[in-house]
Amino acid sequence: MRFLKTTKGGIFIMLIIDSKDCENIDKALKKYKKKFEKSKTLLQLRERQSFTKPSVRRRNQVLKATYKQQIASGKIEI
Repeated sequence: MRFLKTTKGGIFIMLIIDSKDCENIDKALKKYKKKFEKSKTLLQLRERQSFTKPSVRRRNQVLKATYKQQIASGKIEI
């Protein structure tokens, strides 16, 4: 089975799923779903729905890092 995935610029990249003739279609779909999830296509699509400025993106990364550091040091308990 071969499935197409588009990337930025309209370039097509194929998700290739090797399936044997005797293999069940459910197993092939399961393999496809795993490969699709690993390729992070859906995350890219959601990210491109709205533009975020690079400065805002960096600020969010710093805030996440400080939050994780506070959890690791024990200042914040979950």
